[in-house]
Amino acid sequence: MKTISIILTAAFISLISIDAVAQTAALAATGTIINTKPVKHKATNLYIDVHHLGAGTITTADVAAAHTKDLAVQDKYHVHFIKYWVDTAKGDVYCLSSAQNMEAIKRTHAAAHGLLPAETYLVTDGSEAVIEGNTKLFLDVHEMGKGNVTAEAVAAAHEKDLATQSKYGVKFINYCVDEKKGKVFCLSEAADSNDVIQTHKEAHGLLPNQILSVKQGQ
Repeated sequence: MKTISIILTAAFISLISIDAVAQTAALAATGTIINTKPVKHKATNLYIDVHHLGAGTITTADVAAAHTKDLAVQDKYHVHFIKYWVDTAKGDVYCLSSAQNMEAIKRTHAAAHGLLPAETYLVTDGSEAVIEGNTKLFLDVHEMGKGNVTAEAVAAAHEKDLATQSKYGVKFINYCVDEKKGKVFCLSEAADSNDVIQTHKEAHGLLPNQILSVKQGQ
């Protein structure tokens, strides 16, 4: 009797297991079950990488073509290029992207067109305003020094810019800050770069080290 009981129990367990497998297969066939394993998403960061290609050496069409090549290979390296800004007069290109690390961005650029960035910054940004396109677009850069700036301080300064901008016909679009390297990038619309400088001066007194007249692509 004990032997028969063990055999019956084993058979019952086997039937349950077979039925469970059959139900799982049926559900998977209908799309109800996509993946029984938990999906792990790797954290990504926001970066600005900078290319100094030389005054008069590039056109907006050149940069747009290179950006298209980046988009074609970015998935391989888990990078997402969001937008870029180019100053053709100075030959500078600033690329905004999200990625797992800086090395992934360099590998994407290398595979796409071979143009590696001279500098890369790990940044955070604020809330973005809509570009109206009625005036010129400027990217101004503040070099505050390592350890001399926080995201909270830049957010507070940005609010002061917003409170003052209408006086000079400026519209600040957004900003990015690298706390570790002490670098701040501000994007704005204005008729002239001096209007941007005057807004910063009156709002908080923090003047940019350089200001670029840029075109945006994405």
